[in-house]
Amino acid sequence: MGDKAHTHPGAAGRAQAADRPTSVRNVVLVGHSGSGKTTLVEALALTAGAVNRAGRVEDGGTVSDHDEIEHRQQRSVQLSLVPVEWNGIKVNLLDTPGYADFVGELRAGLRAADAALFVVSAADGVDGSTRMVWEECAAVGMPRAIVVTHLEAARADFEEMNRICAETFGGDDPDAVLPLYLPLRGPEGPDGHAPVTGLIGLLTRKLFDYAGGERVAHEPVGDQVPLIEEARGRLIEGIISESEDETLMDRYLGGEDVDVKTLIDDAERAVARGVFFPVLAAAPAAPGARQGLGTVELLDLITNGFPTPLEHGTPQVTTLDGRPRELKPCDPDAPLVAEVVKTSSDPYVGRLSLVRVFSGTLRADQTVHVSGHGLTDRGHEDHDVDERVGALSTPFGKVQRPVSHVIAGDLACVAKLSRAETGDTLSAKDDPLVMEPWEMPDPLLPLAIEAHSKADEDKLSQGLSRLVAEDPTMRLEQNQDTHQVVLWCLGEAHADVALERLRSRYGVQVDVVPHRVPLRETFGGRASGRGRHVKQSGGHGQFAICEIAVEPLPNGSGVEFVDKVVGGAVPRQFVPSVEKGVRAQARKGVAAGHPLVDVRVTLLDGKAHSVDSSDAAFQTAGALALREAAAEAKIHLLEPVAEVSVLVGDDYVGAVMSDLSGRRGRVLGTEQSPGGRTLIRAEVPEIEIGRYAVDLRSLSHGTARFSRRYVRHEPMPPQVAERVKGEAHAAS
Repeated sequence: MGDKAHTHPGAAGRAQAADRPTSVRNVVLVGHSGSGKTTLVEALALTAGAVNRAGRVEDGGTVSDHDEIEHRQQRSVQLSLVPVEWNGIKVNLLDTPGYADFVGELRAGLRAADAALFVVSAADGVDGSTRMVWEECAAVGMPRAIVVTHLEAARADFEEMNRICAETFGGDDPDAVLPLYLPLRGPEGPDGHAPVTGLIGLLTRKLFDYAGGERVAHEPVGDQVPLIEEARGRLIEGIISESEDETLMDRYLGGEDVDVKTLIDDAERAVARGVFFPVLAAAPAAPGARQGLGTVELLDLITNGFPTPLEHGTPQVTTLDGRPRELKPCDPDAPLVAEVVKTSSDPYVGRLSLVRVFSGTLRADQTVHVSGHGLTDRGHEDHDVDERVGALSTPFGKVQRPVSHVIAGDLACVAKLSRAETGDTLSAKDDPLVMEPWEMPDPLLPLAIEAHSKADEDKLSQGLSRLVAEDPTMRLEQNQDTHQVVLWCLGEAHADVALERLRSRYGVQVDVVPHRVPLRETFGGRASGRGRHVKQSGGHGQFAICEIAVEPLPNGSGVEFVDKVVGGAVPRQFVPSVEKGVRAQARKGVAAGHPLVDVRVTLLDGKAHSVDSSDAAFQTAGALALREAAAEAKIHLLEPVAEVSVLVGDDYVGAVMSDLSGRRGRVLGTEQSPGGRTLIRAEVPEIEIGRYAVDLRSLSHGTARFSRRYVRHEPMPPQVAERVKGEAHAAS
């Protein structure tokens, strides 16, 4: 945080495998889409010497070598790792997408990191989703810092952003969120805008000038001095209030001039403990420059203030049969425990798994045990298998640099783990263990798809299974009622990326079709039907007549069949045939093609022929009898109803409740939740919430979350039922 010696560009900036956990920092960049996270990563890589001024390294890689989908969409859609080296410390920068549809990639980044940089735009402020991630990090005590970008924007105001950050992130203690540096603006240009050319260090009282494209330290002069003192006093008080030295505040208030080194050391300890959250400013380097504004200060903060992996506890570990297992935190000599935080397919090297090693040492060509447990609700089956690790490498864009091993605390890519999926645990073959999976959001936007052609149909199943293995925020469903293949996603952008990956990676072209909810049919009252199947066409004919009565039953009763035939009107051997025909027709439906449920079908009478009656004939007669009964009865359509729980900011409660009512929802109740939020519980027909994941995000400006669970089927309102029946007849 002070004015220290720094690594110069060159090979030293190219991070390889670390040799000890204390020489690693794992940092995830968090922020809304467009806040400048990827640009900041590129600027840090340039300053650290990982790339040259053209943004390239000797082996041709660039930090901007993104997925083709990211190029087309002009935004990040996946987690990416950019390792750099600064003052002998390997810094693993985990760049995450800011768009809400890719929150699964963000959660993976949070799992792999030990600290977080929250990137906020001075032009756009802080959005609701960024606030929610901050609260998640606060709940687990993750150390955080804030980086203000886009200072070049005409409406950018660093002082105002400081106020917003303190108010938004400080909670009950706004003095825990304070700037370490103040931006210094140069002369106004022709447009009246004064660009930021340097930073004033509040603790060191030094000016760091970036106007020449490289950081140069000066002493402040003239009117620059008053800029420092007021902000410096507040910063010192903020640092001291979080100090582990309880005498420091008394000494400071008593007039003692606290040593700058003491202040810096205390600030770094407070950051590492997650109780002080410094605000910094950063901007990319100008063309031809070697250092972007604030990047040196930021790298100093990461390497000196952020915790080492030794200070980050290992997630819960158990044996395969569920017994807890205690491990020494981040010990390279302990049993191997690593986790696949991301899986991807590379067209040149095949399947790549990004792995965080929490314990032990992972070596190339080592045989490991791959365990996947606790992910069944995401469409993943539990599995235990031994696999041989392929090559290990550290990535830089699309370039993979080989390494021989990866120690506890570090991250690397593993090639050719064909069975490992995102969220799986890698452990020693002779000591298999499982890590508790991290929490993932439920995908709640259904995407019904069909293969475009016969050739696509042959490849669809494999393509979908690979897609779901890579992304645990997708869920694959083969709906037994509607016979649709449904890919559940987090939002429209998530769905678009899934379709594009199916096409470009796996060569599968699919068509999106309307998603159908599983409706049911039932009788609205008693009815009777006569099934007559009599045909004579030479040789043995077909003869079967049966008479049935149908009556409705309570919800959840299914289809009940009762035999009340007397006198052998329907021979005993053909009664099961009638039941089989009735049940087959019930599965097909009697009005709009949906399964018939909650009825009792009673066989009352019938006729048979000694020669021409058969099993097939009475099956047909049973089906005909049920259809005839349906023709004279009122058939109700039953729709699935879900209980929806919406967690929303208090400002949007009225709008959300009104929207739920417009979806034929019944609000069951509300309750207050921490952080100025309200939990709304309602029952809503599933046919009304197919796009609720998209609509709720728009309604709440991205700040609300919801969950849903099936409750029951209940009668659909007549006007809605008539519309659905009309659509079914038109389709047929």
